[in-house]
Amino acid sequence: MRIATRWALVALVLVVAGVVALWPRSGDQPSPERTAKPAPDLGVARNLAALRPCPRGGDDGPQPLRGITATCLGDGASTDVATTVAGGPALINFWATWCQPCQEELRVLDEYAQQSGAVPVVAVQVQSGEADGLELLTKLGVHLPSLHDEPDALRKALKAPPTLPASFVVQPNGSVIQVTSPLVFSSPDQVREAVR
Repeated sequence: MRIATRWALVALVLVVAGVVALWPRSGDQPSPERTAKPAPDLGVARNLAALRPCPRGGDDGPQPLRGITATCLGDGASTDVATTVAGGPALINFWATWCQPCQEELRVLDEYAQQSGAVPVVAVQVQSGEADGLELLTKLGVHLPSLHDEPDALRKALKAPPTLPASFVVQPNGSVIQVTSPLVFSSPDQVREAVR
């Protein structure tokens, strides 16, 4: 073997050894279990939010909502949505933590819900985690009964638009109608008018 060939072979072996030594290994990477954030303590967040309990109706509730469950943000219990609004009238309001108009509307809905003669209002958080929703409700001082619709099952059942906020009125006869005017409530009087 010629000297040049030997040196080329030695150089190739050194390059391969260097690549192998520097190549990242799966064991060197942090595992998802080691880098994942710890689950937030929702019990503390629920206590701070001090939400009013989710209503529990007695009958089957509106047909389009039967069989749909969501998490009650106030206590973490799985809740049958149809029985939550059974007997109507009631107002269902979809909101998200990133939605600025939703934040203003939540305050209006909370003010309305505290008035004499108000129909039950159920706020439904979508598109973010429970902890984020509880944190926002605490920050806003809103104490409405609230559901967390993580798989969007309720939104899909009502064919809610992709824009938020979106409100629906459950009628005593079980029908569910979307509120189209106003699109965003700015006063308790507007809410009262919409649920008539």
